[in-house]
Amino acid sequence: MELSNFKPQPVPRERTSNSVLQVLRDSILSGVFVPGQRLNTSELAQKLDVSVAPVRDALNRLQSEGLIEIRPRSGTFVSEISPREVRETFEVRAALECLAVELAIGNLGADKINRLKELVNQMEAPVNDERGKALHEQKNEEFHSLIVESSGNRKLIEMYRQLKAYIAIARIHYQRGVGQRRMQKVHSEHRRIFAAVKNGDGERAKELLRSHILAGASRLTEDLVTAKGK
Repeated sequence: MELSNFKPQPVPRERTSNSVLQVLRDSILSGVFVPGQRLNTSELAQKLDVSVAPVRDALNRLQSEGLIEIRPRSGTFVSEISPREVRETFEVRAALECLAVELAIGNLGADKINRLKELVNQMEAPVNDERGKALHEQKNEEFHSLIVESSGNRKLIEMYRQLKAYIAIARIHYQRGVGQRRMQKVHSEHRRIFAAVKNGDGERAKELLRSHILAGASRLTEDLVTAKGK
């Protein structure tokens, strides 16, 4: 597959390596590059108007994030994901978020509680197009990340961040259009999670988070099976 849809802005010379990394990461997470697509290092360098070295460095860093695979004697490819990998990733995510909310209950001041409430309200805005979908996903990610970041556990936060890119691949590339009934259910789940957190009920918050996350895993797994069957 050629890189005909890849039309990035020129990369500033003074921060070439990090800029290349950001451009390539965004291109994967936004669907410009699709799972299984081969990435040619020289062609990427030409498109970005940089030398090959920062592209190779960026690709190595993306491999460590799980976004690409570098196969010896075969090439570099955007990572694909299997139903089993989705399920196992979300099981780990559920465990991390449940521990995070248990630790975060005592660390959530009024400012964070108010921000969680704002995010819940914002997520209930109608989703009518791709921009709305992307905005909803951004708010959803911030909601869960705020809980995790509030745990204060640096190792937990680091592990959670490592999962985020992997989860994003599954969501962006394999998710069906979410029906209105499912969207309303998601809104209700977020509201119940928020209420439990606000009330300081850690056990209830853990129960709700686990159910919410594993329901999402089930839906993504079904989406992936459907996509691979086409």
